[in-house]
Amino acid sequence: MFRHLEHDAIQLLGILLAALVIGQFSGRTFLSLLVGLLLFLAFHFYRLLQLHATLGNDQRLKAPFPPGLWGDIYADVRDLQIQSRKRKRNLVRFASRFREAAHALPDAVVLLNKARYIEWVNPAAKTLLGIRWPAHKGHHIAQLLQQPALLDSIHAADYSEPVEFSPPHDPARILSVQVTPFGKKKRQRLLVARDITRLHHLEQVRRDFVANVSHELRTPLTVVIGFLENLIGLDETTPIGQARRPLELMEEQMQRMTSVIDDLLTLSRLENDSLEAGMRAVDAPALLRAIVADARNISDGAYSFETEIEPNLWVEGVESELRSAFSNLVFNAVKHTPPGTRIRILWHLSDGAPVLVVEDDGPGIPQEHITRITERFYRVDTARSRESGGTGLGLAIVKHVLHRHRAELLISSKVGEGTRFTCRFPATACVAAGNHQARSSTGEGGGDDDIVSS
Repeated sequence: MFRHLEHDAIQLLGILLAALVIGQFSGRTFLSLLVGLLLFLAFHFYRLLQLHATLGNDQRLKAPFPPGLWGDIYADVRDLQIQSRKRKRNLVRFASRFREAAHALPDAVVLLNKARYIEWVNPAAKTLLGIRWPAHKGHHIAQLLQQPALLDSIHAADYSEPVEFSPPHDPARILSVQVTPFGKKKRQRLLVARDITRLHHLEQVRRDFVANVSHELRTPLTVVIGFLENLIGLDETTPIGQARRPLELMEEQMQRMTSVIDDLLTLSRLENDSLEAGMRAVDAPALLRAIVADARNISDGAYSFETEIEPNLWVEGVESELRSAFSNLVFNAVKHTPPGTRIRILWHLSDGAPVLVVEDDGPGIPQEHITRITERFYRVDTARSRESGGTGLGLAIVKHVLHRHRAELLISSKVGEGTRFTCRFPATACVAAGNHQARSSTGEGGGDDDIVSS
């Protein structure tokens, strides 16, 4: 930048020498030098004003440029202008391609500023959400999408799960809306809505099929089991009585099929029924003590149970569903670990939220199975699961129950060290026992103590 600085140095030196000569003749050397410096500075200030005016009018700098330092400055500014124009052209092309791609998307895209006002939408937003561009530019999203679940999600900045709803202008359509924060400090929002009507209908067909088939199979299985029980009870001297062992095996397999059907019906009910109607304060401590007592009786002392249960910690939910989820976790620990295993059940508050922990020091689960063990009929060890009488649906039921109660299931395990299942409920589900204290203290299996070990 300073390659021509010598020109300005010579210019300054010439002005100072001229001022010195004039000062010698006039007898005012200092004043002459001061005037010369002021003239030099005034010249450069004039150049600065020229550059400011040129840039202020958004004019392009063109050669020829002034000699010396100002020539270097003008040349450098011109290079920056050229680079800036190239960047602008690239940004315009990129924005154009982005808009073309967004216009081609079948999903609705809505860009919101930090105040949740609409900055831009693609054409699909008109079809799916009823938002038109540019008519709705600058409108608040709450004015156009009056969906409490979506607005609550945006207000709470909870974007972990998409929100599903039917738009008012097209009730037959079902949308899945995902909100993603982006931009500086993640204060802007990108709202993407996808039409899942067909997927929703296919899922409903699947649910109805499973429920209907399960109901249809349950009656004939009950009849067959009844006949088998009668046949097994016949005298061994009769021909049929002599085949008792095959009949017992048949009954055992029928009972297994009945268990699978019962679990499938439970899953169908969890998927289809509304949760709100059955919500109430649930005495979770008494519920857990009863489950642990049943697990002790079934295991016949083969396992060591340790419980730490907060006696006044109730939750809001459906008691039958919570009993199903909690018992599945506890009984799974009994079914899938060898005798002598220590099983620990912890029910307490963590960061203001109710948390259930069921852990054991059994053989553990390999990491490659962790992400899949909540899938229906998925088994880590097929042979062992069938020997223990498992249906492969227990953890799927747990997952569905927790999802309905806005809770999450966390699973951690190390081979040879044990497995830990953590159910974390939202803080809003917490209910203090209060005037229900008397009922809480009468729960089965645990007494009034907070910590019970066996």
